[in-house]
Amino acid sequence: MTDASVVVVGSCNIDLVAYTPRMPEPGETLLGDRFAMGFGGKGANQAVMASRLGTKVWMVGALGSDVYRDMTLANFATQGVATTYVDEMPGSSGVAPIWVEPDGTNRIIVVPGANFSVDAGAAGAAIRSIERVDVVIGQLEIPQAATLAAFEAARERGATTILNPAPAAALDPALVAVTDWLIPNEHELEALAGRTIADDDHALLEEARRFRGGLIVTLGANGVVVVAGGVVSRLPAPEVRATDTTGAGDAFVGAFGSGLALGLDPLDAARLGIACASDSVTRPGTQASFPDAARTLELRARLASVGRG
Repeated sequence: MTDASVVVVGSCNIDLVAYTPRMPEPGETLLGDRFAMGFGGKGANQAVMASRLGTKVWMVGALGSDVYRDMTLANFATQGVATTYVDEMPGSSGVAPIWVEPDGTNRIIVVPGANFSVDAGAAGAAIRSIERVDVVIGQLEIPQAATLAAFEAARERGATTILNPAPAAALDPALVAVTDWLIPNEHELEALAGRTIADDDHALLEEARRFRGGLIVTLGANGVVVVAGGVVSRLPAPEVRATDTTGAGDAFVGAFGSGLALGLDPLDAARLGIACASDSVTRPGTQASFPDAARTLELRARLASVGRG
């Protein structure tokens, strides 16, 4: 593990995944194919992915006073994610019922639980307390005030801030002002921009100028588009057989943040994110589908060889 450090300020959930031949109609009961329970939450997912790439990772968040708390903390320990700043709150931990269809399409309902109790003061204090902070990642499954406090502290320390605006919601302008990289998917971008612009380079440049930071739009099987420095770069994804797309966006964000912390330039960090996300969709589950440490080494070596070529 390197000295590079990523701090993720965000959500911790337990995923309750039902695999079904199709979505039930309103009022219909449908027999599913199988069920799985796994660890999730966009914040936790991104932390695990970053850790598997060899960076030191800290999680800042909250869990409830239930059995899911103990399970989640044990999982973080196994994954090499530090949990000094994961607080315990009364009530339930976050849960996410997920339905997955045979083609990998998923639908998710997030019940925040303790995630909505993450304290802004504690989040800012955590960032100021950690010895080294290179990158701070946030999402919208905890209060924006907590992410804002963490990002303000990150800016004080010269760290790079990455906001994954999911699930889609109106953004606090103060949070946008301290965000270096905004990473929505195409649907979240449409919600932010008020129109469909993912295929329009001119509109993307306008949106990036309005945002005043780097913009990356994840496009699923079509890769990503990176908008930075007045340049639009479209990076393709490899063709793979998708089994389950759950968590692919989180794999990208965690890998991109880890790549920046490790010293990669933004385009190479985005290519690393694409490689990890594309690999993840070939297996079922969320964190369980992410490439492990050995596989991430293979992916990084393959990207390096392409770069040399």
